[in-house]
Amino acid sequence: VHVVESGGGLVQPGGSLSVSCVVSGSTIRWYTMSWYRQASGQERELVAQIFSYSTITKYQESVKGRFTISRDDDKNTAYLQMNRLKPEDTAVYYCAASRPGDPTYWGQGTQVTVSS
Repeated sequence: VHVVESGGGLVQPGGSLSVSCVVSGSTIRWYTMSWYRQASGQERELVAQIFSYSTITKYQESVKGRFTISRDDDKNTAYLQMNRLKPEDTAVYYCAASRPGDPTYWGQGTQVTVSS
């Protein structure tokens, strides 16, 4: 199973950015898809999750109302739409696919920088 993120970049505070995560080698519908982030010098933290076989989502408190996680099982792709971005959202964003009994599959990460 391979996980590849794309869509990061530089955006001004208050702006929007969408990152994508394509899974190959398996079907995404079996997996809970998660977005994590890791800022420089800090630990990796969970940002958002969308659970397998459902549209149930979970968010870190600091991104609630600003970020939206979604999935398109037909395209084997998960998304994270980020609005009203803040400088403290700057981090490398990682996508992960997980399900019981399997290892967690990670992407290589994509840099998101929020700066004026």
